[in-house]
Amino acid sequence: MEATAARQGTEWPIQDVARMAGTTSRTLRHYDDIGLLTPTRVGVNGYRYYDGGALLQLQRILLLRELGLGLPAIAEVFQQQTDPVRALTRHLDWLGQEQERLARQIRSVRQTIRTVQEGGELMAEKMFDGFDHTQYKDEVEERWGKDAYAKGDSWWRGMDESQKREWKARAGDLGRDWMAAAGSGAAPDSTEAQDLAARHVAWLRSIPGTPAAEPGGDIKGYVSGLADMYVADPRFAATYGGETGAAFVRHALRVYSDRNL
Repeated sequence: MEATAARQGTEWPIQDVARMAGTTSRTLRHYDDIGLLTPTRVGVNGYRYYDGGALLQLQRILLLRELGLGLPAIAEVFQQQTDPVRALTRHLDWLGQEQERLARQIRSVRQTIRTVQEGGELMAEKMFDGFDHTQYKDEVEERWGKDAYAKGDSWWRGMDESQKREWKARAGDLGRDWMAAAGSGAAPDSTEAQDLAARHVAWLRSIPGTPAAEPGGDIKGYVSGLADMYVADPRFAATYGGETGAAFVRHALRVYSDRNL
C-alpha cells in the first residue's frame, strides 16, 4: 500500500481504501468524525477520497490499534509524534525485534514438538529461546542506568528455568487481575485496585537493580514513571488490555504512591 500511495496526485475513494486496509467504510467515516483521519477531499456526490498522505496516516492508526491502543491514545500519539517517517521508523524497529523474537519462539516450539513426538530428551536451555526478558534493555539503561540493567540481568540469568516460569506466571497473573479490575468498573482508589497496586509495588521491589529494590531509591518516582510508561508505550499498554486498562493502572498506582510511598 505504501508504494502505491507514494504516487503524487493519486486519490482513492473510501471503498477502495477500506478494501486495501482490511477495514470498513463505516470505520473510516468514524475516524473522520473524531478528527483522527480526515479525507483529502469530499466529492460533490459526498464520497470521501484519500491521497497518499492520508493512507500513511491510516497505516499508523492500524499499527497502533494492533498494539492495543484506543483511539484517544492514538490521537495523543499523533500530537506528540508529528513526523510520520520518524514514528514509523521507530515502529518498524520494534516490529523487527518482535519478528525476530517470534521466529525464535516458533523454532523453539517446533523443536519441542519434534522431541516429544520422537521420545527424545527435552533440552531446557532451548525450550525458552525467544522468551526474552532483554527486549527492554535500552529503555532500562536510558532511564535508570547500566548498573540497574546489569543487576537485573544477572538476577534473571541466575534463576533456573522453573524459577523463571514462576516469575513469569506471577507477572501474567498480575496483568490479568489488573485487566479484570479495570473491566469490572472498579474505581482506581477502591480497595480492590489498591490491593492490586500493593501487589504491583511488591513485585517491583523483587527485581534487583531497580529504584524499588535499592535502599534509599526513589521508589515513588520510579513507580510514577513506570505508570506513565504503561500508558505512553504501546508495548506496556497491551499488557493491561490497551490504553484504557493502562490508564486505570496508572491512576491506581498514583493513588497508592501518594498514600503509602
